[in-house]
Amino acid sequence: MKVDAIVLAGAPNTGKLQEVSPEAYEAVIPVAGKPMISYVLDALRSTPRIKEIVVVGPETLRELMPPGARLVKSGSTLTENIMRGAEALKNSPQVLVVTSDIPFIHKEAIEDFLDRCADLQADLYYPIISKEANEQVFPGCIRTYVTLKEGTFTGGNMVLSTPRLLSNSKALVEKVVIFRKKPWRLARLLGFSFVLKFFLKRLALAELEKRASALLGVQGVAVISPYPEIGTDVDKPSDLELAQRLMGAVRDSQEA
Repeated sequence: MKVDAIVLAGAPNTGKLQEVSPEAYEAVIPVAGKPMISYVLDALRSTPRIKEIVVVGPETLRELMPPGARLVKSGSTLTENIMRGAEALKNSPQVLVVTSDIPFIHKEAIEDFLDRCADLQADLYYPIISKEANEQVFPGCIRTYVTLKEGTFTGGNMVLSTPRLLSNSKALVEKVVIFRKKPWRLARLLGFSFVLKFFLKRLALAELEKRASALLGVQGVAVISPYPEIGTDVDKPSDLELAQRLMGAVRDSQEA
């Protein structure tokens, strides 16, 4: 089944990246001479199972919109932007929500994630990537990891769900957005027993899925992806330096 995509591109450049880029929004920070969001849009457009693409961002992004993509004006928070994207695609059976700061993303990674989701029965699908897989492709890249019984994982920068679920879960989405970079606080949201198991590294993936599903009121699953490109975002100078180096090498090889 084909799905629609929401690209979150409304983040102003007010974090660590402003130290190395004067752009007003993170989505347009150039990587190897190309706006960061363009890599994400190219990957989505090259994926056969992606139908409509909605970009939630500022008006200045309109000139970067590829044929068929639709721009929805962004709000002041990430949660609000997720809601606006969900509203724009409210009639879609499923939507893939993707951030605009993952320039390494490509068709194979997206297709693989959608294929793995198709084999599972759930309402919300979230990719996780093992530390081993991440360090194999991006050695030395600093990411936020969580250690479970099954291994050590980092989260991806996309989620597959339904527009209705996203719209009806605003309060929880808001909490998860706030805590997404601080997993120990997210564990507190899940309850004391989960905090204890989390710090003892005895928390199992199935337990985490079950508790999160109970909080959401829907069935959610974590999908282990072999593609670290899904979880490698650019939100600090060292990330941008890595992206410039690797994407610049790709560009040079293509021009040679």
